[in-house]
Amino acid sequence: MNTTGEIPRGRSNLLTWVAIVGFIYLLLVAVAMIGTGFKTAAKDDAETLFAFATNPFLGLIIGSLATALIQSSSTVTSIIVGLVAGGMPVSIAIPMVMGANIGTTITNTIVSLGHVRDKREFRQAFSAATVHDFFNLFSVLVFLPLEIMTGFLEKSAGALVSLFAGDADLSIKGLNFMKPLTKPGVDLVKGGLHGMGLDDMVTGIIMVIVGIVLILVAVIRVGKLLRSVLVGRAKNILHAAIGSGPLSGIGSGTLVTVLVQSSSTTTSLMVPLAGSGVFNTRDIYPFTLGANIGTCVTALLAATAVSGDMAGAALQIALVHLIYNVTGVLVIYLIPMWLKATRITDFPIWCSETLAGVASERKSVALSYIVGVFFLLPGLMVFAFR
Repeated sequence: MNTTGEIPRGRSNLLTWVAIVGFIYLLLVAVAMIGTGFKTAAKDDAETLFAFATNPFLGLIIGSLATALIQSSSTVTSIIVGLVAGGMPVSIAIPMVMGANIGTTITNTIVSLGHVRDKREFRQAFSAATVHDFFNLFSVLVFLPLEIMTGFLEKSAGALVSLFAGDADLSIKGLNFMKPLTKPGVDLVKGGLHGMGLDDMVTGIIMVIVGIVLILVAVIRVGKLLRSVLVGRAKNILHAAIGSGPLSGIGSGTLVTVLVQSSSTTTSLMVPLAGSGVFNTRDIYPFTLGANIGTCVTALLAATAVSGDMAGAALQIALVHLIYNVTGVLVIYLIPMWLKATRITDFPIWCSETLAGVASERKSVALSYIVGVFFLLPGLMVFAFR
């Protein structure tokens, strides 16, 4: 502190960055807490969410609903790998993997609600969050009918499996950099609730609620702090990694998601940056596409842990996830961009910005979108097609 009683600027900036890191950690713990809370409440019965997947369309809905509930496409795709290893047909599992891509986008959409008090910020944040939704919906509309008619994903992955076939133990499922970071915080809350004598069901529900509240708190604080420090050099560095071009954005999103093994976490961290005006939806868009690709690593790691007769099938569905996401980025984004077919590449951006414009004027639209698209509509369809 100097003679005027003010904190020196350098020290102030350092403290601000420490606070940002702290709130980002809180955000990561909150995302992990929601998934842990659901699994605690459901105990070992999460697989029952997939019990009614008797046709491709229903498999898609169940995959989406399960991921929205569990808040982790990585968890859902790993469960799907396990189910295939247990005998589920790959053809039934493929639409479920596609559905997991849709369901995972709810996390960053919830994160955008942290900006709801400021109309301009909320419009920017909600648009950046939902562009991921619309890309994944568009991808399903293109590739699910194609897969039903031709089976190209199943056949392509099957051909690749033959290249990796062998009896060697390649299990590296323990390679997870994020879980050790978030586990202490999650365990602290879970242990505290259990210490109060609450059963698993109540503990899990409370953890989900607390996780959502912490996400909102963290996003509000991070957004304000970022505005005060992301100027000059720091802002230029972020733009160089994310906003300098499509390939840079895709590569950055892929790398970060491989490291944290959670596309929900990766894309959620970008929403406050959009809300604060550091990036726009067009900058965020390729980064989210990279997150789609990066999240495939978890299922691949899970597949390496499967041995025996079904090891090939487990690896096949994991490779389907990778091929589907890479092909989606190529067909819907990169190839049209290179051909200057902007109507195709910009369609998800136009959809998200249009929805965000309406939602910023009527906040109830945002809540109705989240509840309706991710829970109510899929839930009704599951029961309708049972």
